[in-house]
Amino acid sequence: MSINWYPGHMKKTKDLIQNNLKLIDVAIELMDARIPISSRNPQFDALLKNKKRVIALNKADLADPQKTRLWIEYFAKHGIKAIPIDSLNGQGVTQLVNEIKIECKPQVDKALNQGRLVRPIRVMIIGIPNVGKSSLINKLAGKSAAATGNKPGVTRGKQWIRINKEIELFDTPGILWPKIEEDMQGIKLACSGAIKDQILNIEDIAFHLIQMLMKQYPELLRLRYKFEDEIEPVAIMEFIGRKRGCLLKKNEIDYEKVAKIVLDEFRKGTIGQISLEVPGDTIGSGV
Repeated sequence: MSINWYPGHMKKTKDLIQNNLKLIDVAIELMDARIPISSRNPQFDALLKNKKRVIALNKADLADPQKTRLWIEYFAKHGIKAIPIDSLNGQGVTQLVNEIKIECKPQVDKALNQGRLVRPIRVMIIGIPNVGKSSLINKLAGKSAAATGNKPGVTRGKQWIRINKEIELFDTPGILWPKIEEDMQGIKLACSGAIKDQILNIEDIAFHLIQMLMKQYPELLRLRYKFEDEIEPVAIMEFIGRKRGCLLKKNEIDYEKVAKIVLDEFRKGTIGQISLEVPGDTIGSGV
């Protein structure tokens, strides 16, 4: 199952980042705390090169706290500070701002020692679509400074946003990469909502999500959907369909409706705090 979705505006965004990097002091790389491997654009390392970087693990409120701690330790070993945040409610945002100031303290101190006027720290936020950039900007700015939405591709243009007298923010639209090589990576991105449901077979996506949850969080899945036996994903979908009244004519299961329920409840955290990846997993790993 191959997922490729690379609209023209994503090519423009890559050029936008590349052409404006010289203006910024530090980058905030936003990832989904539930899938840090799959939600990290592999192009960013080459784009950012030696730029200072802070990682924000967004949607940490929906992620497994134990696995999030493992990710923080993992990035620390690679010399990168990772901050778990919830961009909607503001959890971790103050810590993120403080880390930006720490990263840029040497240049601020240098300007002060030379008697120069200290300009605001210039920050660029980058990430894949629907990972929460606009919500984070709004929390940082304390107002609705950027368009927000629960669909990928809402942020289209570029804009500088004054956060406070110390920090200016360069916003960029979400950007995927041209070809998602690993099937499971694409599936996890689809589960998270980073790829538009309209271009997917959501029944397949929900099937694979249930399969992953049966391996990693079987108790949470059972608790939510009230099935008892160790049954196959299709049987679980059928059970949910009958339990929730997702039926077509002749009492057949409406699997599309079931898929929408399962994906929606995963994305909202209704099933529980779930992370599908830990350090050491390979890209696209389904376990």
